[in-house]
Amino acid sequence: MSRVAAFEIEYVQYMDESGQALADLPNWATEVESLEHAYKWMLLTRLFDAKAVALQRTGQMGTYASCLGQEAIGAAIGLAMHPNDVFVPSYRETGAQLIRGSRMRDILMFWGGDERGSNPPIANQDFPVAIPIASQCLHAVGVATAFKYRKQNRIALCAIGDGATSQGDFYEAINLAGVWKLPVVFLVSNNQWAISVPRAAQSASQTLAQKAIAAGIDGVQVDGNDYIAMRDTLDQAIEKARSGNGATIIEALTYRLSDHTTADDASRYRSAEEVEVYKQKDPLLRLERHMRVAMGWDEGKQQSLKEQCQQQIEEEIQAYLTAEAAPPTEMFDYLYESLPKVYLKQRQQLFDEWQQHLGAREETVDTDVKESDHV
Repeated sequence: MSRVAAFEIEYVQYMDESGQALADLPNWATEVESLEHAYKWMLLTRLFDAKAVALQRTGQMGTYASCLGQEAIGAAIGLAMHPNDVFVPSYRETGAQLIRGSRMRDILMFWGGDERGSNPPIANQDFPVAIPIASQCLHAVGVATAFKYRKQNRIALCAIGDGATSQGDFYEAINLAGVWKLPVVFLVSNNQWAISVPRAAQSASQTLAQKAIAAGIDGVQVDGNDYIAMRDTLDQAIEKARSGNGATIIEALTYRLSDHTTADDASRYRSAEEVEVYKQKDPLLRLERHMRVAMGWDEGKQQSLKEQCQQQIEEEIQAYLTAEAAPPTEMFDYLYESLPKVYLKQRQQLFDEWQQHLGAREETVDTDVKESDHV
């Protein structure tokens, strides 16, 4: 019996949980400004994330998917991509969305049920958040195919969770990416839980990165809580794709410290002890510890940055809360390029009812004013 093929999966890590360097760092990771810039985005993302959860809990927003514990992944995506690349996200890459031009108010609007939040003023060729699991993998492959066909020096980056790698859409997408040697990167955030299903119950594969082997593309596993490792791995995969050398699957090992969404209660299916173990691997704490030792980061700088972030967040929250509501007819306006005739009557009926509602509300306000004046 002879062996026809052999494979291996590399694991990338630069910092341990204490922030201690385990290997020679990339040149850019020795520059103070570079790491401080990344840390700023990670801290902003975490503070915003907490405010978004609070808005949902107080009835000021709909269901929200927290990215607590996964901030290094979002920051690395956002800072590694070029402005004219296309990001095809899942629903937990808030940091990447912010870096690429989505305002916090846009993200809040989306989770508040307002589709205007899916059209940020910058980087608006990026795709909106994909709620269906793995469907965006095929979208990313379509985008990458267009780039290759047009001979454009651009890449598509598709972000998914570990559960998505068990879906047919994922396998179809990576197969085509391999056959056509497409400029696409698949970033799998392995946060150990697909809603309430643990990683061990999802796939018998030793790693998720090795699923790349069957598609004939590269696969690598990386410490997803190590920002330097995440950024360096993404830089290499993106450059490879941009140079015409094909796709890569990056499995980022991390942990969802929050509930799956605000509609979930993770304490029903995982232990507090497990969560506590992963809190020690916190990506923000790791980078902060490294910066304190290697770059002189101190409590004064930490507090100043935190205050700046909080002020920015409060301004964006007020912009979200005071934004004029979108007309209900928008549910028709953005569903089709040209609205089918069968829906025209329904849209007109909804528009008429909305106008009547606005008129009744104005009359109520006028009556209230008159009664107040009379008193």
